[in-house]
Amino acid sequence: MRALFRASVLIPFPPAPLSTFSMATPGGMIRALHRGTLGQSVVVDRIFSGIQPTGTPHLGNYLGAIQNWVRLQEESSSVLYSIMDLHSLTMPKEPAILRQNILDTTAAILACGIDPKKCFLFRQSLVPEHAELAWILGCLTNVPRLLRLPQWKMKRASQNNEGTVGLLTYPVLQAADILLYKSTRVPVGEDQVLHLELAQDIAQHFNKKYGEFFPVPKAILSTTKKIKSLRDPAVKMSKSDPQKLATVNVTDSPEEIVLKFRKAVTDFTSEVTYNPASRPGVSNLVSIHAAITGLSTKEVLHQSAGLDTARYKMVVAESVIQKFAPIRNEIKKLQEDKSHLIKVLEDGAEKAKELAAPIYQEIRRLVGFQ
Repeated sequence: MRALFRASVLIPFPPAPLSTFSMATPGGMIRALHRGTLGQSVVVDRIFSGIQPTGTPHLGNYLGAIQNWVRLQEESSSVLYSIMDLHSLTMPKEPAILRQNILDTTAAILACGIDPKKCFLFRQSLVPEHAELAWILGCLTNVPRLLRLPQWKMKRASQNNEGTVGLLTYPVLQAADILLYKSTRVPVGEDQVLHLELAQDIAQHFNKKYGEFFPVPKAILSTTKKIKSLRDPAVKMSKSDPQKLATVNVTDSPEEIVLKFRKAVTDFTSEVTYNPASRPGVSNLVSIHAAITGLSTKEVLHQSAGLDTARYKMVVAESVIQKFAPIRNEIKKLQEDKSHLIKVLEDGAEKAKELAAPIYQEIRRLVGFQ
């Protein structure tokens, strides 16, 4: 991976002697930035990630992203998580449904352990600099590069092979999301690696044209195996899957979870083993079991020795039920207080704006707007 800056210092945590960093929080960094404590030669270790507001997350979202978010907010002093409502418009949605999905997604990630005191949690569209920077970066990005991205090809097929400008250019908006805050690390899944590489290339192109400014963000790759559909282990678990038994949602009842795992596709071999190539269904169950319990694949297989797949399905189901029970109860409680959810997102957006404003003003100066 390429170096962040040629003559910069990466600070993973704010140094204790600085009074402006007396609290290792993102807010402390904002104050330091406005007071001039953080010069252009210093790169703050900053994590950015986002999630589209599709409503309540499913098991794959939780294990692949949200669980990792909770860990990262404890390990880093500057973390931003965004509800990506601008991105959600690339797939048509009714306004009322989108509004509800934004609140449901917020309630879910709060219930999963995201703490607004340890990170900035905000709605993307409340910080207009995201869209403005996307236009600037779009003017540095060539169309053939976007046309080659697999997400464009796949999602375009779902829009009768027409596709919108938004669908084509949303990876540029992703780059703007990351670079607006001079983020240095980005948690990504396997299917988003190419988009992060685009963001890295855009950052380098900008730096070459206007002078060293953006750090080149690095990927934080999830150690969790991609969670597959319970009905078709050849594809990843998805909220849009037409087969209702394919996806386990965080808010599913214990009875629903048991039913979905009982109906999970496996094979005719009763032993529990891990071999994704030859036994994708059973291997998917093992991956879920390991991720939900925090055990290694080897430990899971050792514990499951002597079980047939029918009994093992119920072991995995019970592990998921135990993990999701307190989360489901907390989601219900949070959903009853919409004003609180709205305030959390608005407060987070104000903090994000405060962080983004001086960075974006410098970008405007560099490109010649002021």
